[in-house]
Amino acid sequence: MSGIRLWLCLLVAICAWFGGTEGSFISEAQAQSGPVIRQIRVVGSKRIEPETVKTYLTFSEGQKYDSYKADESLKALIGTGLFENVDISQNGGVVTVSIRENSIINQVVFEGNKQVKDDTLSGEVQLKPRSVFSRAKVQADVQRILDVYRRSGYYSVTVDAQIIELDNDRVNLAFVIQEGSETKVLSISFLGNKAFSDSTLRSVVTTTENNFLSFLKSTDVYDPDRLNLDRELLRRYYLKNGYADARVVSAVADLDRAGKGFFITFTVEEGELYHFGGIDVESTLPSVDPASLRRELLTTSGSYYNAEQIDKTTEKLTVAVAEQGYAFGQVRPRIDRDPINRTISIAYVVEQGPRIYIERINVVGNARTRDYVIRRELRLAEGDAYNRLMVDQARQRLQNLGFFKTVKVNREPGSAADRVILTFQLEEQPTGELSLAAGFSSSEGVIGEVAYTERNLLGKGQFLRVKLSGSFESGQIDMAFTEPRFLDQNISAGFDLFHKETDFSDEAGFEQRKTGGVIRFGFALTDNVVLQPNYSFTRDEVFNVDANASEAIKQIAEVNDGVANISSLGYSLTYDLRNNRLNPTRGTYFALTQDFAGVGGDVNFIRTVAEARAYYPVYEGITLVGRLIGGNIVGFGGQDVRAVDAFFKGGDLVRGFDTAGLGPRDAGTGDALGGTTFAGGTLELRFPIPFVPDELGFSAAVFADAGTVFGTDVKERADLVIDDDDIIRSSVGASLLWNSPLGPLRADFAYVITKANFDDEELFRFGTSTKF
Repeated sequence: MSGIRLWLCLLVAICAWFGGTEGSFISEAQAQSGPVIRQIRVVGSKRIEPETVKTYLTFSEGQKYDSYKADESLKALIGTGLFENVDISQNGGVVTVSIRENSIINQVVFEGNKQVKDDTLSGEVQLKPRSVFSRAKVQADVQRILDVYRRSGYYSVTVDAQIIELDNDRVNLAFVIQEGSETKVLSISFLGNKAFSDSTLRSVVTTTENNFLSFLKSTDVYDPDRLNLDRELLRRYYLKNGYADARVVSAVADLDRAGKGFFITFTVEEGELYHFGGIDVESTLPSVDPASLRRELLTTSGSYYNAEQIDKTTEKLTVAVAEQGYAFGQVRPRIDRDPINRTISIAYVVEQGPRIYIERINVVGNARTRDYVIRRELRLAEGDAYNRLMVDQARQRLQNLGFFKTVKVNREPGSAADRVILTFQLEEQPTGELSLAAGFSSSEGVIGEVAYTERNLLGKGQFLRVKLSGSFESGQIDMAFTEPRFLDQNISAGFDLFHKETDFSDEAGFEQRKTGGVIRFGFALTDNVVLQPNYSFTRDEVFNVDANASEAIKQIAEVNDGVANISSLGYSLTYDLRNNRLNPTRGTYFALTQDFAGVGGDVNFIRTVAEARAYYPVYEGITLVGRLIGGNIVGFGGQDVRAVDAFFKGGDLVRGFDTAGLGPRDAGTGDALGGTTFAGGTLELRFPIPFVPDELGFSAAVFADAGTVFGTDVKERADLVIDDDDIIRSSVGASLLWNSPLGPLRADFAYVITKANFDDEELFRFGTSTKF
């Protein structure tokens, strides 16, 4: 036993000694792991000087050779990307660094690419002619090429990098591409949505489904960045329509087994519908009276909750506080939620914010869009007080331009503690569009349209559209141009040029040609009210008058050979509170338009048209729509209203009547003379069609229309008897609506209830539809 105890004590002592001296023991062993380095030789260098190679070594002559430092040196040399292979060895105090330099690229070519041009791919890859070849960089460039194709919808693409070795350590690099077929978005569906139909939500997102007109657009290509943008658009849409708890749980893109297309599914949680409760303004700043700020409020008690209006109100209050001398005043909306009554009360709290100034604003990523186009949307400048809300609003305004796929704002410390540098990082997207459309109308026959639109002309933020449209009865060419910031002010200015020929032979026995232009301006009086004054000049020609046409039309054709110059000043005033201008389901819209012809020219009249619309969601996907519209035209300066300048109304006012089927007529020929006054109203209930998938874009409606057209300045004579009656015409019916790839189409079936005995009826009407 004593022998065992002795061995155990000895073992414990040895362990203790090794444990206490482990670090020094190992370091000493490492320090003496090799002889003193007498010489460092570099073998294999051709283009790179040996002294340059030695600068990357972590050891030098006179030191003892250390295998750890040798390994670190090897990693440093490999990390430069200059060498294909590196080896470090030691023999008798001589360290040999053997290197094999990477080749120099002589040429980079792309083979097999048809959908993406060489210039685009050259701009993406990092390897260029006369640069150093690296296999790691080749693999990275292969991935970059794959990413370019996938952003364009080609997910079955393959890229093979082939290396052709030349003399003098040069190589040619060829990327051989097999593009495969384009992968489109086959369907877009939604889960969890009850308040809004799939078709409504599809109009919110920017991604579109593939159809037979897909060659005209690129939005039906799956793009992960666009999908993230769509998630945000959906979330904002719900938040501005009363659903304060709404969130987009997921956006999933599933590729079908054949690899031909994606099925995109958005999953949403809507939550409950909320209204605004009490709205108040509180201030902790001296001399700031909350009552003076109430006129800036956009949120009203009792209306639907709208997160966008909260943001806009907060911004307006912040600006108003700054104008009262508090540059660092900030406004914080305090939200009080009542889940039982489903109301949200808002108290806008005005308080002192931190004293931080903007030292510099950088804008990066705008290769096409001019710098000043971006900066004018910021409403911030170097030296201004930093306000996070106004920075977020600036980012959102840039995003709303539609010029950029993504907009990010990075905040960095400035040269002092109270300075900040803002960098707006942008990713541009295409803004031009070429569209073709064709269809059929029961009133005009085959109709077609070709249009080119550019929303960011030459990167200046300007709008240009050239459109050619026509049918069996009309043809028209239009050109429209708009400068959104005329003279660098918050005023839009633009012009329209047009030429239109219309055949009214069946309705009134003549043809008409109009050529002219419009100069217009736009003033945003508030966020929802826009005033647009304009001046227009039109050369109006009436020709090919039928021998059996009304005497009123023949008289017009005899004056100046049927040519009249119309010079007019006018304006339009709109007030728009709709939740979605393309496919509204809630809100109101008002418009007033007046034209004063007689500023020179041959014709004098005052024409006024007013319209009001209202949209109310009755139930999930069901919307009640109401519209009132009316107009009047009156001559002045001793002139009567010409028949061709009057209102020609029919099925566009009261369905169930033919084109120009309402209003005064020549009793002898039956030709329409147009009316000087019209009024109408519509009540329509729109709803999804049961058992028809929403992704097809079909819906239905039932309606009731009423209206009248009456009054004429054409005088009765012995050879001209006029039928005119201000009786209210009315009809009821049903409609089939289709959001087709060509645009909105609808078919109306109407039954006339009341009419004048000289009106022309039309049971069925089919054609393009402008949503009201």
